Amino acid sequence: MLPAPPRMPTRRPGLTRRGALAAALALPFLPRPGHAADWPTKPVTIVAPFTPGGPVDVLARVVAQGIQARSGQNVVVENRTGANGNIGIDAARRAAPDGSTLLLVPAGNLTINPTLLSNMPFDVERDLAPISLLATAPNVIVCDPRLPVRTVEELVAYAKSRPDGVTYASPGVGSQLHLAGELLAQRTGMAMLHVPYRGSSQAVTDVISGQVQLLFTNLPAVLTAIRGGQVRALALTTAARSEVAPEIPTLEQLGLPGFDITSWYGLLGQKAMPAELQAAIHQEVRAVIHSPATLASLTAQGLTVSDEGLAAFDARIRRETAMWAEVIRSRNIQSGL
Repeated sequence: MLPAPPRMPTRRPGLTRRGALAAALALPFLPRPGHAADWPTKPVTIVAPFTPGGPVDVLARVVAQGIQARSGQNVVVENRTGANGNIGIDAARRAAPDGSTLLLVPAGNLTINPTLLSNMPFDVERDLAPISLLATAPNVIVCDPRLPVRTVEELVAYAKSRPDGVTYASPGVGSQLHLAGELLAQRTGMAMLHVPYRGSSQAVTDVISGQVQLLFTNLPAVLTAIRGGQVRALALTTAARSEVAPEIPTLEQLGLPGFDITSWYGLLGQKAMPAELQAAIHQEVRAVIHSPATLASLTAQGLTVSDEGLAAFDARIRRETAMWAEVIRSRNIQSGL
């Protein structure tokens, strides 16, 4: 719980008229009970627009437990699923902008769907206020170990030597990892045929069995297979190497400057939320995710807690939205929804 607001000083017998006037003028600017700095002052709902058990749901419950433990207020996670997350997002953005309803979503819902989907019931910039980037997960390119390539340079040469290029899997059409593959094809000039899956687990199995040659996925989803030699890691799509697997180089280190595609999860509120409330929730959530217990929980799931501030998070959303819009249009990607 944040510190209680300071008490107003009582007037002393010797207080001058000028001093009394100054004190009166200061009253509206002093913290009051129920002020944003005291958030939360009533129960909070975190909307997770995907099914229970997935990374969004798990992260939402970790954050909810942390806020509740610190504040004493009841915090619940509500799974509002459907329409690729849009039903839950729409419900959250329609809620009162008082900090009692928050939204936890992955990157794609904020930076890809606005361009990919034509029937969005909301506008991210118009309707939602960024509160905190919570955690990130590195993405990795792995291949069937029987493929005669050990580096990205060899992969590009191999793909260009074959009429049909190579096949690559992702967790689905329009996913960040699907677009990462399209961006790599665009930057290198190699032909790549996308094979979409519903999630990563079956895709990993099919790379291991040789049904598909490459896979773009989160590092935690395939780390065991890499360690066991069932798949070969070629590169991370992120800007920096991972502490979990420091031996895997990044695409930037391999000659593709500016290639930085990281899976991330963020917390948002309603656009009409007062700026002071937005800032207060940001500070409280930062305290939660940087607590030893939460850090340990997220690290065990292969996630890295973010230190990004409010302005940087807002800039990230805008920057990635523009980047993906260009990829979607230039590669003529259709959602199928």
